[in-house]
Amino acid sequence: MSAIRLGLIGDNIARSQSPRLHITAGRLCGLEVTYEPLIPHDMGLGFEAVFDRCLAEGFRGINVTYPYKELVVRRLSVPDAETANIGACNTVLFGASQPVGLNTDYSGFIKAFRSSFNNSEPGRVAMAGAGGVGRAVCFGLARLGATEIRIYDSDRSKGEGVRSALASSLIDVPVILADSIAEATDGADGLVNCTPLGMNGHPGSAMAPEHMRGARWAFDAVYTPVETLFLDLAVAAGVAVMSGYELFFYQGVDAFHHFTGEHVDAAELRQALAFAQHEKAKV
Repeated sequence: MSAIRLGLIGDNIARSQSPRLHITAGRLCGLEVTYEPLIPHDMGLGFEAVFDRCLAEGFRGINVTYPYKELVVRRLSVPDAETANIGACNTVLFGASQPVGLNTDYSGFIKAFRSSFNNSEPGRVAMAGAGGVGRAVCFGLARLGATEIRIYDSDRSKGEGVRSALASSLIDVPVILADSIAEATDGADGLVNCTPLGMNGHPGSAMAPEHMRGARWAFDAVYTPVETLFLDLAVAAGVAVMSGYELFFYQGVDAFHHFTGEHVDAAELRQALAFAQHEKAKV
């Protein structure tokens, strides 16, 4: 049996753990999986050219990450209505007449939230950033029963796009576009960072300590590194936190199923990844 060829298109992904997740999941399911990081700038190509190369060279599927999750949609068939409303895809399947787009950030966030916060409800949520992952998280929060979502993005049109998309999907949750992060976080139960701030190469935090007072929980979509300034500040403020690794893990489990048709045991996969990370740290 030939190897299942997968990849990830994105910027600043040199430290991505996606190759390890998918290759390990394949091994646990008795499959040979290859997974290639594809950085357009390093390849001397634009996003479209890298996508076309994947399409032509026998990839089973790819993941797509920052900043291409919204851009890729125009190249895809998106049969799921919820994903179409989100307007961003992080998982692409090849083999059909037109590549198929999915959003496992959406499904993965819902699973991660329920696992991390014991099925509690999000309450009133303040969110920084309304790009590709922000759109998916917003829809996830709505499905989880958020009572209000306040979005702050320096590009107000992105927030307007999310609000319009949620309205089109008939999800009944108030979405407020805040003029500042202070306005967004005032009285919030939950705090969400969906900006690149905190990512390797993008130091800082989308929220300061004064924005975190009174919140119950916080989530940072950044997972490289797992420990971010945003989460450190939240912990110092006594807020329960969920790291971006949880979203990464659950979206990866869902994507692997779409790529291969196999259901990897999530607990076994988590243990195998932790062991591999421990062994790597010893080298």
